[in-house]
Amino acid sequence: MHIAIAGNIGSGKTTLTKMLAKKYHWTPRFEPVDNNPYLDDFYGDMKRWSFNLQIYFLNKRFKEVVEIANSHDTIIQDRTIFEDARIFAPNLHDQGYMSDRDFQNYSDLFDLMMSLVKLPQLMIYIRSSIPTLVKHIEKRGRSFEKSIRIDYLAGLQKRYEDWVASYQGPLIIIDGDKLSFEDTPADFRKVTDMIDAELFGLFRDDRLTDK
Repeated sequence: MHIAIAGNIGSGKTTLTKMLAKKYHWTPRFEPVDNNPYLDDFYGDMKRWSFNLQIYFLNKRFKEVVEIANSHDTIIQDRTIFEDARIFAPNLHDQGYMSDRDFQNYSDLFDLMMSLVKLPQLMIYIRSSIPTLVKHIEKRGRSFEKSIRIDYLAGLQKRYEDWVASYQGPLIIIDGDKLSFEDTPADFRKVTDMIDAELFGLFRDDRLTDK
């Protein structure tokens, strides 16, 4: 089974991935951030490095999708290939950070990959406002994220909402402004109750979860 967590930068995807992997004994797959050879350069000069960064993510994410499809484990994935292609790359293109030529090349490659990719059994979207995202970004203190512009986050946010509105697969939306799932057990339980209802039905077997 393939479970995926989507959300803007700073929405809490990695934290929720870790918590759900522990509770349900799922195998986590995390976004390649710490060892990413392009992120520092990208945030320093987005126009120069946007295509390189997006191709790097597309390559890594496609490899993950193939591995997940061939796995017998239940995998929970921190960010998906769909977000790269439907949100981040178009946002960079629209804001002038990626040329028409590079964006067309990227889009053609993505469309080819999508002919081989299936939607996850469940997509979990963390919806958070810009102030909440900024607070989380400042809290984790990654040096390369200090130069992120508010208009860049806002552009991503609009694309996330448009994408979620037209998403065709099973979907859960979590209110990241109201549910402090990392710090409040009752809020985390609300999240897992939604997941249980979607995956296991109203009369779920609690033996499938770790109480």
